[in-house]
Amino acid sequence: MSKKANKPGKKQAKPRVHRELSGFEVSINQFGELQANMKIEKINKFLDENVDDKKLLEKEEKERLRTEKKKK
Repeated sequence: MSKKANKPGKKQAKPRVHRELSGFEVSINQFGELQANMKIEKINKFLDENVDDKKLLEKEEKERLRTEKKKK
């Protein structure tokens, strides 16, 4: 349990989100499952377009270094 308790008179501010994801909310139900009000396909499409995949970038860098070593 969290030690922080929400004060009854204080409203919690909503976080800022990208305008393409406006209205997006996510919560965790009593079974520990994520509940979202937006389809996962739309979220994945947004992430593919706007976020670089760190693992793919590292793999590409390793391949580039490997090919440079072979040329020398």
